[in-house]
Amino acid sequence: MERGLQVLQSVNQRNGLKAAEVAAETGIPRPTVYRLLETLEGLGFVNRDHSSDKWRPTLQAKSLSSGFRDKDWVAQSAVPEMVRLGREILWPLDLVTFNDHQMEIRESTHNISPYSIDHGMVGLKLPVLDTSGGRAYLAFSPEAERERTLAGLEAQLGVTRPIILQDGPLDQVLAQARQLGVGFRKEGFRSATKSISAPIFAREQVIACLTIIWTGSALSFDDAIRLYRDRLLDTAGRISRALAEKDML
Repeated sequence: MERGLQVLQSVNQRNGLKAAEVAAETGIPRPTVYRLLETLEGLGFVNRDHSSDKWRPTLQAKSLSSGFRDKDWVAQSAVPEMVRLGREILWPLDLVTFNDHQMEIRESTHNISPYSIDHGMVGLKLPVLDTSGGRAYLAFSPEAERERTLAGLEAQLGVTRPIILQDGPLDQVLAQARQLGVGFRKEGFRSATKSISAPIFAREQVIACLTIIWTGSALSFDDAIRLYRDRLLDTAGRISRALAEKDML
């Protein structure tokens, strides 16, 4: 256990190292480092970036020391930006994070939006596959994180592959989301509304997603993309930069 913690600490402090670099920093033999990294990967604490051959800490690893404060920090940075954008566009916004195989609403402007048809949204758990926030989380997460999330949905919720959504096959929906730059929901869940969601990043991982929700009968999807996508992405980008500047995560 002691050596495993040494390896995890080394990877976490440098935000990504090759196995040889971990061995050099810790003094642990390289074969042992490989074995420990594979064990930590199986437990969900590190991911291997095959393009650079570096091992990086996951959000689950950061939660060991932060007590999930990372999500509190995101909310603290996001609220002023959410209020600002909400006052501009009038439609409500939600800040969602991935938690226990679901997307959880951490903050919301539903209570101050004149166009909201929902209230008391904070704390609500939403399905990953059927919401724009969940799709943004999947689309923009590193491949290893995405596969781990989908495997968890299979194991815990009985989801089977290939996954076919009301909008089409999941792989196609995620590809469209990456092309648009935002996750989206046109059909299905909460049929009276539509939504788009932008990823918020911390250390190259999706830490949260910022979602705009509107009434489908009042605004077409294409018009919403034209009017709000760039402003949503700009707001999510400012939150990501604020987190990086504070170096809180």
